[in-house]
Amino acid sequence: MTGVMEQAHALVQDFAATLAQPFAPPRDEPWAGQSLATGAAGIAMLHIEQAATGQATWHPAHRWIGQAAAGDITATDSTGLYLGAPAVAYVLQTVPDSVEHLYRDARAALHGYVVNLTHRRVDSALARMYRGAHTTFAEYDTFYGLTGIGAYLLRTTPGSDAMEKVLRYLVSLTHPLDNDGPTTPGWWVDHDPSRTHSMPGGHGNLGVAHGITGPLLLLAQTHRRGIQVDGQAEAIRAICDHLDIWRQESDTGPWWPEHLTLTDLKTGRPHQHEPARPSWCYGTPGIARAGQLAGIALGDTALQHRYEDALHQCLNDPVQLARVIDTSLCHGWAGLYQTVYRAAQDARTPHLATHLPGLAKGLVLHAYSVATPNPGFLDGAAGCALSLTTISADQAPTTEWDSCLLIS
Repeated sequence: MTGVMEQAHALVQDFAATLAQPFAPPRDEPWAGQSLATGAAGIAMLHIEQAATGQATWHPAHRWIGQAAAGDITATDSTGLYLGAPAVAYVLQTVPDSVEHLYRDARAALHGYVVNLTHRRVDSALARMYRGAHTTFAEYDTFYGLTGIGAYLLRTTPGSDAMEKVLRYLVSLTHPLDNDGPTTPGWWVDHDPSRTHSMPGGHGNLGVAHGITGPLLLLAQTHRRGIQVDGQAEAIRAICDHLDIWRQESDTGPWWPEHLTLTDLKTGRPHQHEPARPSWCYGTPGIARAGQLAGIALGDTALQHRYEDALHQCLNDPVQLARVIDTSLCHGWAGLYQTVYRAAQDARTPHLATHLPGLAKGLVLHAYSVATPNPGFLDGAAGCALSLTTISADQAPTTEWDSCLLIS
């Protein structure tokens, strides 16, 4: 493992050097710098982690923060954890105490905006529920919805009224909807996974990025910290029961479909016939981390073990691992490594930890040989480099940057 750690360290230094100087967003997308997924906000987190661990000076981080905050910060009600004011606010929460004074006023102003945004967004969501309409990704998901905003609040003000309001909303989201057709889960959306309307009747998503395992992660992460509202334990159970219903068995272990259609609900069988690539955003790793945390939160060791075993079996399947072809956090080797690393920290057995050297080697190998399509956090070089810092340091991130993935 020592050789892999050294290679990971060298790669991080190369990525950081390549991304040392900020670049302006496209003229027709002035908001792009405020994107945690692809813009300066996400890239800043690499340099913040580097500075916090003594691997670099603060200057590159400050330049990228300045680029992320340049111009008018997007402050519409469509912003979320991965874009606009909440994204910049999240980045400023990763700043180490030694330089916090440089950003104190900006942090306070942005935090106030996010709190007000939370109340408006929850009120709008509850009004939608009252009308009996279906939800959308934009209302509840990790990237732009209330789950992601809840991840920010968990980091900043976990005991606040805003956090409580988000949790109450998520509990309500688990209540089923009665429609003209089959009864659908409360998180059933009226669009397809690409947010178009090519799928009659919409779908139910099981992924972390846009599906119900994102809310499960937030509900479990808060519950295990003693941050709870009425019905929260029951909501966690309801989601786990839903995942149990759609758990598919195979010779290489259990797996879950990425999403469900109305036909799937009617027949009781998913249209997906085999597991897709194992990743953070979709597939067994993200779901298994959510289920593991649910078991921990509820004190249900059998539930925890069941999901840890599912992840262990997934990682033993070379066919599934061969489907991981890039280095991204979202659906590549970086996200897979970071998710398993966090799961191994909490695991009741050492089985998950035994996979880390192989996954580290896989990430390093692909980082050397696969061209990164963009410099960003979610799908690009900055996110890959951040996961490589976990390998090179052989310890959890100092800045807890991966809390925006809800795995920590």
